[in-house]
Amino acid sequence: MSEQKVMNRWITVVGAILIQLALGAIYAWSVFTKVLTDPGGLYKFSAGETAWVFSIGLATFAVVMVLAGRWQAKVGPRPVAIIGGVVLGVGYILAGFLGSSFWAQFVLIGVIGGAGIGLAYVVPIAVLVKWFPDMKGLITGLAVAGFGFGATIWVKAGGSWFSLVTSLDLFGLPPVQATFVLYGGIFFLMVFLGGLVMVNPPEGYKPAGWEPPAPSETTKATGAVEFTSAEMLKTPQFYMLWLTFIFSGLAGLMVIYCIKLYGIDALMFGSGLTATEAGAVAGTAMAFYAILNGLGRILWGAASDKIGRKAALVAMCLFQGVAMAAFYFVGSFEIGLIVGASIIGFNFGGNFALFPAATADFFGNKSVGLNYGWVFLAYGVAGIAGPQIAGYFKDAAVGATDASAWMMPFFIAAGACVLGAVIMAIAKPPKKAA
Repeated sequence: MSEQKVMNRWITVVGAILIQLALGAIYAWSVFTKVLTDPGGLYKFSAGETAWVFSIGLATFAVVMVLAGRWQAKVGPRPVAIIGGVVLGVGYILAGFLGSSFWAQFVLIGVIGGAGIGLAYVVPIAVLVKWFPDMKGLITGLAVAGFGFGATIWVKAGGSWFSLVTSLDLFGLPPVQATFVLYGGIFFLMVFLGGLVMVNPPEGYKPAGWEPPAPSETTKATGAVEFTSAEMLKTPQFYMLWLTFIFSGLAGLMVIYCIKLYGIDALMFGSGLTATEAGAVAGTAMAFYAILNGLGRILWGAASDKIGRKAALVAMCLFQGVAMAAFYFVGSFEIGLIVGASIIGFNFGGNFALFPAATADFFGNKSVGLNYGWVFLAYGVAGIAGPQIAGYFKDAAVGATDASAWMMPFFIAAGACVLGAVIMAIAKPPKKAA
């Protein structure tokens, strides 16, 4: 089928990025953690409690994505994306009006907000892989790049909007909750508009001038052989991808959760900054993390189209392991905190281009919307493991006057990343049973 006879496929890329910009707000959670854990403030959450709001959001996101993949295969991508935007928006708006307690934020931001993200997130990936079978790595990177870049927007907006909503006395709510209300309305609008162009190509569609590669059972997975989810779950390659995603993902999610808390501890002890000065630097580090997260999704995806998905995954995991081990030592310096966070964010972003593309390569391009949800459950596990490991060691070190509480979490994450590299190094393309 000629590409000229159907809609311009790049329109779907624009819609995908708009959706992902909104969904990336979950990565801006660190903006709120300092206020929520202030012992003299309104909320008085523990570090573990703020970690649980973040973790349950990631876990719900991952679980719901499995259901969303099956649902969008039945009813089409557009309604699933739009309903995801409604659920996400409602969760944040209700958290604004009702979220004065830990359990309210746990349910409204974590469970309901996470469910909205899970519904909407799978749609751009499933749609764009079908429109762009000729550049799966690059296009999945672009499809999810907005998620990383969106975090930059919401990190900076969250901090500045605290002052704005206070001066306006918006809804008569405390600054954190008033910001939740604003976020909810904006998120709904962005996902709704992006969801309008989430449509699959016609059956049999091929980009002009492109022919599918011949399947290879020995050296390279091409995505030409389709596995059902049941068939995929019987292969060792699924579990190798799944474990590697957990090990690589927990490092980046750990840093997203703790960058503000760790940055303040490290810079106050190592560089003599005040808490306010250290918090500002940590905010800058998180913004750079988010920017490089977005770039990493695009560049790791493009690189994998050239060197292969397996080689890219091995390299990304190894680089992340080194970066996590070094972060504890360099984070006590302003430039070290920013550069370290940037490198970790860049590598972490690669997960979201490489794993969906690898899922398509291994288990079929047409089935990626169904199958990637199962692979993505690893992200939910990592979303619990990474922040909880950091929160546990931070709470256990109550009263500490230095940043030593963070050494063990970062070294655990480093070791996990190296183990992920080893797993992918021995992985081979799956063979479908006759």
